[in-house]
Amino acid sequence: MSNVPVVTAPAAKVKEHKLSLKEKVSYGFGDFGNGFMFDLGQIYLLKFFTDVAGIPAAFAGSIFLVSKLFAAVTDPIVGSAIDYRKKIGPRGKFRPYLLFGSIILAVMTVLIFVSPDVSVTWKLVYAYASYMLWGVAYSFVNIPYGSLGAAITQDAEDRTALSAFRQIGSLGALLITSVIVIPILVHFDNVHIGYPAVMGMMAVIGIAGFMICYRNCKERIIVREAPKEKLSVMSVFKCFIGNKPLLTVVFMTIFSISAYNIKSAMLVYFAQYNLNNAELMSYMSFIIIGSSFLGVLFMPKLVKRFGKKQTVMIGFAVSAAADALNFCLPSNVYIFTALASIAFIGISIPNGITWALVSDIIDYGEWKTGERKEATTYSLFNFSRKLAQSLSGFLSGIGLSVIGYIPNASQTKGTLIGIKGLLLLYPAFALACAMLIIGLMYKLTDRQHAELVQDLHHAKP
Repeated sequence: MSNVPVVTAPAAKVKEHKLSLKEKVSYGFGDFGNGFMFDLGQIYLLKFFTDVAGIPAAFAGSIFLVSKLFAAVTDPIVGSAIDYRKKIGPRGKFRPYLLFGSIILAVMTVLIFVSPDVSVTWKLVYAYASYMLWGVAYSFVNIPYGSLGAAITQDAEDRTALSAFRQIGSLGALLITSVIVIPILVHFDNVHIGYPAVMGMMAVIGIAGFMICYRNCKERIIVREAPKEKLSVMSVFKCFIGNKPLLTVVFMTIFSISAYNIKSAMLVYFAQYNLNNAELMSYMSFIIIGSSFLGVLFMPKLVKRFGKKQTVMIGFAVSAAADALNFCLPSNVYIFTALASIAFIGISIPNGITWALVSDIIDYGEWKTGERKEATTYSLFNFSRKLAQSLSGFLSGIGLSVIGYIPNASQTKGTLIGIKGLLLLYPAFALACAMLIIGLMYKLTDRQHAELVQDLHHAKP
């Protein structure tokens, strides 16, 4: 290692341990459960706001912007609160949050799909309040879950495997929620009842996924003493600024996740208006998201051959090229589905590897400072995801307004092109930017990470 002096401060003692297949799969079930609550908001909430609640598109977009920015600010607070807990019980540092927090998150998932019979102004108030509270509940589940990966193992191959199974879980949830929600909804005569009822069904599955993860995963890298530095805004800021690999991944994620989420939000509009059949979304999603499992399955082999950084760049390049080409070609369901599948295969690879990068970055932070702050580091990474989510939600809402979208009506030719551009052109641009950022700025190689882990293992007790 170069540039940064080796720190020999106390570190967690770790017994070498290879993870069982059961534990790897169970960890993936955490993101499976997570997706059954998170993906609903990303895919259907904007449509619910505009077409069911009757909130104008621009105002609906502002709900995502403000609520996600609020969640982005609260994430470091939540992460630091977890890291600075003075007592860690027998269940571990992170697992208890999966057990109890998932139930609260499920309830909030149903409540954000409720539209009170009041004026538009009060609907906006309710939407803001419920979605902001949902964001806080999500932070108290997602941050411990994301931090858990770094506490399970420091083995490079096992971490890649955990990331792969996590991405499989995420894609599995996205596939199922994309395919079955609309077909179930159409059986309800009253969508005001249908939406919360269906989301309640999905949320129960989400709780079950988190329970499987809780029962079968074990925390092995545990620092039972809280960081010595007093918790403050400055301590969180120093953790952020002092970790250059973290800064790079945060910057990259703003582009990559905003691209991923805007694609998810706009697909239902594209199916309904550009392809004239909203139910096509279920079939297209099944093929598109199903195809992306191929990327995840090959991810460990690609990482072994090219390393994490190069594999991430390859994935971004494939996805950006496929989206750009898809925008230029006619809106044919077969051509669109084929190219969209290639794009999702591409983006699923860096999205999966990112979790392994964050675990490596947590080790880097401990190696550099002598203090292990998993939840704080992960929450700062999550901060970038929330910024990206707010950006994608805002762009979707504002974009629909700018292109002249009118709910439940025939759209003009210009509006149809605009929907296609939001779905494909912005993601192509954003993913190209993400590729350049990781390629030019990320300096923590797999070899350097292996060396710093050895330094941590040999640190004085």
